[in-house]
Amino acid sequence: MKITDAQSFGAMIKSRRKQLGYTQAFISEMTGLSVSFLSELENGKKTIQLEKAIQVAMLLGLDLTMEARGKA
Repeated sequence: MKITDAQSFGAMIKSRRKQLGYTQAFISEMTGLSVSFLSELENGKKTIQLEKAIQVAMLLGLDLTMEARGKA
């Protein structure tokens, strides 16, 4: 899935969490992040802290990469 904004990032996090059968409460316990933060992340809040968002993605087994557009 191509991530183009906070909304698509959050949707991917939510989809992967549900695919794994995890609840927001479980992720909260594993990361020490609040359930409200996780809800905001999944709902595409634009001012989410990047380091915490990456932490959640890594816990869910998602690799984040960046590539220059138009790369051959």
